[in-house]
Amino acid sequence: MVPRCQVEVLYFAKSAEITGIRSETISVPQEIKALQLWNEIETRHPGLADVRNQVILAVRQEKVELGDQLLLLQSGDETAVITPISGG
Repeated sequence: MVPRCQVEVLYFAKSAEITGIRSETISVPQEIKALQLWNEIETRHPGLADVRNQVILAVRQEKVELGDQLLLLQSGDETAVITPISGG
């Protein structure tokens, strides 16, 4: 069984509007693929599915692609969900 850790998820721009919150702490496996991490977040906030193709996911202030990249997380790590600001 893979150990779990507590990570802080920060929501910016449209993602904050959709979730109605600015941050939350979630429990995830310490070893998780970037896409699986996104799915964990989206499960909590299904409205984020609408911005999935536009979202930037950053872990410890580094952008990660929503794919098979393996992330090694530690409790306290920050994950940011950033969506483009609408408008011109």
